[in-house]
Amino acid sequence: MRLPRSLSGWTMAVFGVLAAALGVVGLVSPDVLLTVMGFDPVAEGGRADGDHTLVFLTASSMAALNMGVYYVLAALADWKAFFRWTVPFRLLTCAVFTLAVVTGRAPAGFLGVGLWEGLGAVVTGAALRYEATRRPPVTAEG
Repeated sequence: MRLPRSLSGWTMAVFGVLAAALGVVGLVSPDVLLTVMGFDPVAEGGRADGDHTLVFLTASSMAALNMGVYYVLAALADWKAFFRWTVPFRLLTCAVFTLAVVTGRAPAGFLGVGLWEGLGAVVTGAALRYEATRRPPVTAEG
C-alpha cells in the first residue's frame, strides 16, 4: 500500500480524501450536503421551475470528487510543485467564500467551507516551509 512520503503530502492526501468524500455525498445525497453547508434543503417537488440548484450541486460535487482524487494522486507522487500551487488558490477560495458569508450572499454555515480551505492552505504551506528548512538545497553539482 502506498502512502504519502512527506508531511506536506499527508496534508494534501487528507484534504483530497475529504474533498472526494464530500463530492460523493453531494452526488448521492444532495440534501445532506446542503444541510452541512448551512442551506435549508427544499422538500421533494418544492423546487420552482427554473431552479437549477441540483444541477449546480451535481457539477460542484463532481468537481470536488475529481479534485480530491487529483490531490490524493499528487500526494502519492509527492508532487511538491502542485502542493505549492494550491496554497494561494485555496487562500483565495477561503477569501471568496468568507466574503460571500460576510456580504449575506451565503448563510453562516457556508463559512465552514471557506475556513476549511483556508486552514488546509495554511497547514500545507507550513508543512512545505518546514520541509524546506529540514533539507539542504539542491545544487547543480549534486
